[in-house]
Amino acid sequence: MKLAIPDMSCGHCKAVVEQTIKLLDPAAEVQVDLATREVEVTTAVAPDLIVAALAGQGYQADQRG
Repeated sequence: MKLAIPDMSCGHCKAVVEQTIKLLDPAAEVQVDLATREVEVTTAVAPDLIVAALAGQGYQADQRG
């Protein structure tokens, strides 16, 4: 799944996003692109759970395609 996270703009943001997703699924593959502010996630966790967890950290995430 691909997520757009418009407020993600620095290395700290990247680390928080990665850590938040890994807490839900330690086996998840997470690729963050700060230039496009998108995250590619390979996981069995439902997208709405990831979006909710990121919202809890202050990041609005929208699922892409």
